[in-house]
Amino acid sequence: MDDAATFQQLQSKLHDIWETMSPRSLLADDRTAVIVHSISFAVPEHLYPVFPAYEERFLFFVLSVLRQTSGRVVYVTSQPIRPRLIDYFLSMVPGVNLDDVRARLTFVSISDGTPRPLTEKILARPHVLERIRRAIPNVDRAMIFPFNVSRLEMELAVQLGIPVYGPDPSLDRWGTKTGSRIIFAEEGVPHALGVESVTTVNDVVAGIERILERSPKVQKVIIKLDRSVSGLGNATVDVGRAANRDDLAVAVRSLAPEDSKTDPSTYLAELREGGGIVEELISGNQFRSPSVQMRISPGRDVEIVSTHDQVLGGPTGQMFLGCRFPADRAYSQVISQEAMKVGYRLAREGVIGRYGIDFVVTRTRKGAWDARAVEINLRNGGTTHPTLTLIALTDGSYEPDTGRFLTPDGEERHYMATDHLEHPAFSRLTPDDLLDLAATPPLKWDADSLTGPAFHLVSAIAVAGLAGVTAIAESRQAADRLYRMVNRELIREATRW
Repeated sequence: MDDAATFQQLQSKLHDIWETMSPRSLLADDRTAVIVHSISFAVPEHLYPVFPAYEERFLFFVLSVLRQTSGRVVYVTSQPIRPRLIDYFLSMVPGVNLDDVRARLTFVSISDGTPRPLTEKILARPHVLERIRRAIPNVDRAMIFPFNVSRLEMELAVQLGIPVYGPDPSLDRWGTKTGSRIIFAEEGVPHALGVESVTTVNDVVAGIERILERSPKVQKVIIKLDRSVSGLGNATVDVGRAANRDDLAVAVRSLAPEDSKTDPSTYLAELREGGGIVEELISGNQFRSPSVQMRISPGRDVEIVSTHDQVLGGPTGQMFLGCRFPADRAYSQVISQEAMKVGYRLAREGVIGRYGIDFVVTRTRKGAWDARAVEINLRNGGTTHPTLTLIALTDGSYEPDTGRFLTPDGEERHYMATDHLEHPAFSRLTPDDLLDLAATPPLKWDADSLTGPAFHLVSAIAVAGLAGVTAIAESRQAADRLYRMVNRELIREATRW
């Protein structure tokens, strides 16, 4: 039996353990989750120093397991997680039997800081694989919880003999920019004017001409690399002054990449190698970029687990910096309805696990919100760990019908979250400095009121001058105030000497 067939056989085990894998309770009874936050796709080199900190983002998943009686976690990282950071997470749930908790947690570190995917590092070390196997009491009640699923994660599943909570990598085309547009068109989901499967300058020019034929007033278009993430693979082209095809070609060669460290020639080389799409740049006086996070069960049940308003930045405002939860109710139901069309299609294709769908919404002259789908992210993303954080710390749940998140006492909770809490002075702080601050008011999580900041990316503060935080409060306005307070406090501490 080849690896693909073995993988399919392993994936069928998810049917047996699915009954306890809900947004509130992701793992229970005698199940074991092997957490491997491996980023198995291309990212810019300047993010390499932050990779070890990214691998810590699912530590809040551990807290979800702690609420169960006998769930276990095997957490694998490139670099050892500092014990104090683990204590920080464990301390956020009051009344936990720490001896029992530690008996159900196994941390496996490779001590390899090279900028390779974590899964690749694991597969290269038979002793590490064996250490993970020994930490799993029952392979029939275990799964891998990945960041994304590639051929590497498939091989890891085969080596360990357990399934992966995610889609078969043979379906990854539906998570590309081209695949997203195909699904949107075929399922009747409104989306931007554009053309998929472009690789050359001539392809892009022809695509722009098709866009201008349908909408002559378009001033700017976006080129998107098929397999890029967080807006880093986008580039803007100004076509407003182009009078003919030659002018369009000049404009394309002068494109402005969203990643400021990439020049136009390098970007076009990446487009030739991996392909992409070109589409109109949607804009408006009132413009927002919400998203819907979903999951599909092994039985093909489709479920919305959260909505967010994304916080964008970068040179042209296309780079993902953070999110507010939940999305504005003025359009959350509209995007949720369109997202369900995509979800049903992905379920028919055989997708399992979590994924996200990005939208843009603009206000019409009549005051209504016009929503158009932008892309499918067939993986966990920047909104996954904040959602897990909220669930773990409050034991609450999201109501898709109302677009609200409620605690067990029926109180609403909102958050503002980011992986880009950054300032030039933050690199003067160490992880211990940040944990000192997080242990005392006003930066300490309040388990009684179920409000406060919860930090992640702690290990990145000294090496990259940034950290992550999920600021949880009773309302959107309160969450924003809390986030601003956290930022001010860190700046004050980083600059007081």
